[in-house]
Amino acid sequence: MKILYNARIHTLYKAKPTASALVIDRERILAVGANGELFREFDRAERQDMGGKAILPGLTDAHIHLQEYALLVQKIDCETDSKEECLRRVAGRARKLRSDEWLLGHGWNQNLWAFPLVGETGGGAWPFAADLDAITPDIPIYLTAKSMHAGWVNRAALRLAGINASTPDPLNGRIQRDGIGQPTGILLEEAMKLVEAVIPEPGVDKIAEAIREIQPTLWRAGLTGLHDFDKRPCFMALQQLHAAGELRLRVTKSIPVEDLPYAVGLGLRSGFGDDTLRVGSVKAFADGALGPRTAAMFDPYVDESENRGILILDGEALFEHGRLAAESGLSLAVHAIGDRANHEVLNGFAQLRANERAKGLPALRHRVEHVQVLHPNDAGRLAELGLVASMQPVHAPSDMRMADRYWGGRAALAYACRTQLQHGARLAFGSDAPVEVPNPFLGLHAAVTRQRVDGSPGPEGWYGEQRLTLQEALEGFTLGPAYAAGVEDRLGQLAAGYLADLIVLDDDPFLCDLADLHSLQPVATMIGGEWVWQEGQA
Repeated sequence: MKILYNARIHTLYKAKPTASALVIDRERILAVGANGELFREFDRAERQDMGGKAILPGLTDAHIHLQEYALLVQKIDCETDSKEECLRRVAGRARKLRSDEWLLGHGWNQNLWAFPLVGETGGGAWPFAADLDAITPDIPIYLTAKSMHAGWVNRAALRLAGINASTPDPLNGRIQRDGIGQPTGILLEEAMKLVEAVIPEPGVDKIAEAIREIQPTLWRAGLTGLHDFDKRPCFMALQQLHAAGELRLRVTKSIPVEDLPYAVGLGLRSGFGDDTLRVGSVKAFADGALGPRTAAMFDPYVDESENRGILILDGEALFEHGRLAAESGLSLAVHAIGDRANHEVLNGFAQLRANERAKGLPALRHRVEHVQVLHPNDAGRLAELGLVASMQPVHAPSDMRMADRYWGGRAALAYACRTQLQHGARLAFGSDAPVEVPNPFLGLHAAVTRQRVDGSPGPEGWYGEQRLTLQEALEGFTLGPAYAAGVEDRLGQLAAGYLADLIVLDDDPFLCDLADLHSLQPVATMIGGEWVWQEGQA
């Protein structure tokens, strides 16, 4: 038993929001209060002086692609300000590979190449296979966009995937073509899988090793929990690490919708598992993303009169998936970016809630992932339907120029966390890594300022009426994810009986300038009563 004392503790527990000490026995908190009272009550406990540092509950990233993020270090970083710099990095890696190896990269965004600084002029022109062919005609190259909803390949990759002028677009995907019907090298949504199917997959051991190695990076960021949205190999790797006692994060693991029949056949339910690794929701996609302009919209994208994006799942299809899932005790988590996609998802959930009531089923904690732009008529429907708004505040400053350019005035209800909170929806915040960096303090900064770290677009922020208070933003990384995962009785706050997951900071976020939130970093992270990382530790 130990007492952490002489601290500024922000518990996020409404009955006792602040304290100076807490008592920990093995993996749980026994008491929270003042130094003197806990010294008297627990006079034999080991004492650890926290030197006036701030303590917060451990933070949870409620939307991350853990396998993709962990393996990212092995890929070329294509998140550059220009196509030329991206190609330079690709060329540097190509010189080190054999012709039978794949060259993989991630992070490019043609929209930033079109207008890298402040002017919103430029076409956001797509790159071509020829750009990559000029580097190497033999080594297959596959580079995923920052959004993870578009791929850029060279001719060698197209040949290996069997993609040519006569290849039809797959359902819910698009092969970009030139004026004579030849593939340009850009693959959107489900068309990406044509190439991914021929890329050698990493084995479970390799994925497990990558996750093991990335854990300290996540601890240093202040993360003690994750809601993961990668697929079966990641789940297998997580189970392997857990069995070996090497998984030191609390992971809620989604199930891809294509595996729903298997999950139902096995009798899996949301919440199955333990406090380290548990089954979450069934993940489905309703549309694409903003970057490649595949998010499903009611009205066309600005200056693209024929483009309303790609609707992958309508309300009826969602209901059919949801009915099967809910009747088996599995909640749904549905990716929805565009206003039409969100509308269809909300229609499907309305049917699902009615079905749950009619059959006497529990109201499961279904989620909408991203909730990126809504039609005004749909703004209050997540709250009405009891859905979790799983959002990523960091997307707002990252995407604001694209949103203004391609959605125009519709961007007023984009990334609208305040609107959802005012209507009464539960918020659960994440990063969508590797789309963004899994640093929750970047997300906190974005939520309370609606600014980039350089202060743009100005002191009021982008659609500043959507700003949150720091308390509200912190709840999005603590109480909200705990509720979404069904563990709000033991995670998300620092109170007696709760698991001792916490972070320690030199700077108290409630006292610092909000503009500096993005630069905060914990000096120690505890999970289950054990320090998993402390400053100065390798």
